[in-house]
Amino acid sequence: MAQSWKGVDWSSTILQESQGRSWKSSNGQTQPLETILKDAGVNTVRQRIWVNPSGGTYNLDYNIRLGKRAKAAGLAIYLDFHYADDWADPGKQPTPAAWRNYNIDDLTWKIYNYTKEVMDGFQSNGLALPIVSIGNEIRNGLLWPLGKLDQNPYNTARLLHSASAAIKDSTISPKPRIMLHIDNGWDWGLQQWWYDTVLKQGPLVASDYDIQGVSYYPFYNEKATLASLQSSLRQMKSKYNKAIQVVETNWPTSCSNPSRPFPADVKNIPFSVEGQRQWMQKVAAATSAAGGEGLFYWEPAWIDNAGLGSSCGWNLMVDNQGRDMGSLNVFQQI
Repeated sequence: MAQSWKGVDWSSTILQESQGRSWKSSNGQTQPLETILKDAGVNTVRQRIWVNPSGGTYNLDYNIRLGKRAKAAGLAIYLDFHYADDWADPGKQPTPAAWRNYNIDDLTWKIYNYTKEVMDGFQSNGLALPIVSIGNEIRNGLLWPLGKLDQNPYNTARLLHSASAAIKDSTISPKPRIMLHIDNGWDWGLQQWWYDTVLKQGPLVASDYDIQGVSYYPFYNEKATLASLQSSLRQMKSKYNKAIQVVETNWPTSCSNPSRPFPADVKNIPFSVEGQRQWMQKVAAATSAAGGEGLFYWEPAWIDNAGLGSSCGWNLMVDNQGRDMGSLNVFQQI
């Protein structure tokens, strides 16, 4: 089954352009990145949004500008709330500076108002949002310390319910499908623990979200096999009856000194452009076999961040001059 949502995160595009970066198609023609992505078979772009970041990068205005380019190119937009002024991930979920003195009642009201403001902003600019993720890799909760899952899971559920309600109450039309996004999609035990823990609190109910999104990377844990991903996604689909998407993944074209062993069932995939194609095809196949509907590559064109947070040297689908190396067109095949 082909993936319905075939995408990449391209959040850094405007930032890179401000630093003088540009991109080239595989034949060497300089083009806007959105044109290259669309021609390669991408149909959706993922954009992270931060609350009040230094310099404005990734804030609402930045995302509106980027979203208008996506729309003009015929690309759908998937908005990824970090609910932070900077990166939010399993190891850190910092409350925005302007919200830090709030109690949980005020914070719940603030996440509602902020989320609604963003949705209304996209609507007023004529930008549809088919998918919105309320939080980024929120295994350990969001808006720490009040929303930290191990300290107060009820607060975590309450904040997520409030964010979901804001989307439903906003002016945006049609209404986005709402995603919850957890890392380590290969780990069924983690996924089951998280959803069971948060849903039993009461405030967050099944109707508050539509999609279970996961990250899946091969270089952080040798247990992250393709087989375990497929099994985990299948069990998620069976138990919770929600749409499933792999919303972050990537593969290196060079990795001379990985910090951890790669999973056993991917060790025959080369660190190369061809390896990137094979990886995406195999992840797409595992996702499809489990009933999943979407696959996103994380920041394949971020030239100044080629490792993409891994111990591998180059995980991009472009070279250091921004030229498509030839693996981007895998989106036509998944």
